[in-house]
Amino acid sequence: MDAFLAIVSKRDTRRYAGTPIPDAIVERILDAGRVTGSASNKQPWRFLIVESTDRRERLADAVYEPSNIRRAQLVIAIVGERPLDLGRCVQNMMLAAWNDGVASCPNGIADKEAACEALDLEEPPINVLSFGYPAKQPPAESRSAEEWSARAHRRPLSESVERV
Repeated sequence: MDAFLAIVSKRDTRRYAGTPIPDAIVERILDAGRVTGSASNKQPWRFLIVESTDRRERLADAVYEPSNIRRAQLVIAIVGERPLDLGRCVQNMMLAAWNDGVASCPNGIADKEAACEALDLEEPPINVLSFGYPAKQPPAESRSAEEWSARAHRRPLSESVERV
């Protein structure tokens, strides 16, 4: 898939089909995070794949939208420091997933203490990513990049860009 098409067609998806994600695609998602650039190549992240039903349920109760976690086929908690680097890592993982037709949504932590308890951590994850094949979303190739961009419901560039 063209990188720009992946970017403009990517939507945060909260409704997933029940189709399992193949191990090879899970590995590609994780590798996209692993190879992300970071300041001084510190690689300040760890990826926790939340497989335990009990842990996943407790983690779901700790995020803002529990159903995102409960419906997902893959849940990855991102642990680490340096928010800028971790943000890059998260975005790479979501775009790599979308390249393979897997939708995703970042999930913020509403209850940090509960998230720490669910994952046996001292510090809460920076984000929890939910992944799954989309229940409804059309594939990226169903529209041109320009059509996806026009449907993005974002303010125009003229309101976001200023030359100084």
